[in-house]
Amino acid sequence: MKRITVIVGHYGSGKTEFSVNLTMDLKKEYDKVAILDMDIANPYFRSRERQLFMENHGIAVHHNSFGYDITEDLPAISATLRAPLENEQYMTVVDVGGDESGARVLNQFKKYFKGPDVEILCVLNANRPETSTVAGMISHIRRIEIETGLKIQGIVNNTHLLRETEPIHIIQGYRLCQEVSKELNLPITYNTCRTDLLDELNVLAEKESFGEAFVVYPITLYMRPTWLDR
Repeated sequence: MKRITVIVGHYGSGKTEFSVNLTMDLKKEYDKVAILDMDIANPYFRSRERQLFMENHGIAVHHNSFGYDITEDLPAISATLRAPLENEQYMTVVDVGGDESGARVLNQFKKYFKGPDVEILCVLNANRPETSTVAGMISHIRRIEIETGLKIQGIVNNTHLLRETEPIHIIQGYRLCQEVSKELNLPITYNTCRTDLLDELNVLAEKESFGEAFVVYPITLYMRPTWLDR
């Protein structure tokens, strides 16, 4: 793990769920962990919605200038986000808004996102219309890079259908990501999978003979409201 991990991706790709999971797992290994919610483009499913939960686990949560209050949706970024970026004792996850428009906020902090301590990962969900093809995935990555001037360094295959996800969906997403990986010379860093599907996925992956390159990352659904399951 790099000290700073920046997570970008399409709206609905599940990048915030991945960001929160990554942050929670980092806290199991490191004393000082922070998550920066830089999503000022989408009012739903932002990591700040689990602020109290993460703070109860000892994680520092930073987001906009006004706190989690009636002004929470104003498109403003707090200067306090710089604190964990500048403090080398912190492992920091940066949850960025969707698409190139949401990633634009990175330009304000660009100096922190260059160098050997930083990794920028793009979350891809092959079940989103805009990233359901190799061409769509590549276009998505390129647009974020052009908008921010930053180079994406890895792919996260987060292909899912929420509660309807089956292991075969993850496998299908991985095949697409493999082509993107080959085309752009980017590693596939993780293949996310709900914890209850891990055994089935491992069986399928073994049949496909993916080998050690197929790295599975277990996901807990921290962000999904229970009312969506009714």
